[in-house]
Amino acid sequence: MKKVYSIIMVCVMILAVSIITPGEALFAGEEIRYACSSQIYKAFEDERLSEFTKKTRIMVRPHVCSSGSALNLLMNGYSDVAATAEELYYRYKEYGYVATPFSKDPLAIITGSANPIKSISEEQLQGIFSGKIANWQELGGSDKRIIVILPGKNTAAYRNFKRTAMLRKELIFDLTSYESTLVIEAVKRFPWSISFIAQGAAWEKGIKTLMVDGLTPADPNYPYYQVYSFVTKGKPTGPVKKLINHALSKEGRKLMEKKGMIPFSKVR
Repeated sequence: MKKVYSIIMVCVMILAVSIITPGEALFAGEEIRYACSSQIYKAFEDERLSEFTKKTRIMVRPHVCSSGSALNLLMNGYSDVAATAEELYYRYKEYGYVATPFSKDPLAIITGSANPIKSISEEQLQGIFSGKIANWQELGGSDKRIIVILPGKNTAAYRNFKRTAMLRKELIFDLTSYESTLVIEAVKRFPWSISFIAQGAAWEKGIKTLMVDGLTPADPNYPYYQVYSFVTKGKPTGPVKKLINHALSKEGRKLMEKKGMIPFSKVR
């Protein structure tokens, strides 16, 4: 009887092993908890992370959130690395946190793809987001009210745009989204709207990018950029360093360039 029982237990164990998903069976035990800005994830990491795992057999568990939340997760021990679209405050550097910049990404001005307007001036842009210009007709377009959509005030996209495009002036808006990348879906639903988001994320049907003073986000003189950085407690080591170096490998740089991003140098 004991022999029969042992055989049954072995069969159960074999069955249990066989139902582990193929993806789980690939991992060698190393794992990275990754708190990632929603802009960075949408622009880059959504496509890259699966390739990194296939290549290294390291499991990456992303938590997609705002840049500020990503840093908080890192500093409270809930992640091993954070990716942010904001500059690391000096006081954090004093506490031993290290920022590794890996890319610049233009902050694109987006509207509905059916909008005939192709370019606006920087002065007109400031007029729209300060509430002084309220109709596309004032810009030579259709007689349609401009619907201003903003990422949430706690997002890096909002703070970077307010600093670089609005010179810290107050923004007037009709709608706001909790996550920065949700403005893309909002602009699709309201074709006469306007918003802004990382150029790397602005590749979906139903939206288009406006030129500013005749410059596209691909132009080296385009005025609005965000810098993306990996942040770690101390210098990156082990699996986290592999994750960062993979981002700046030939493969990672090619993906960034395809999305209109400008990659930085490899971590040494």
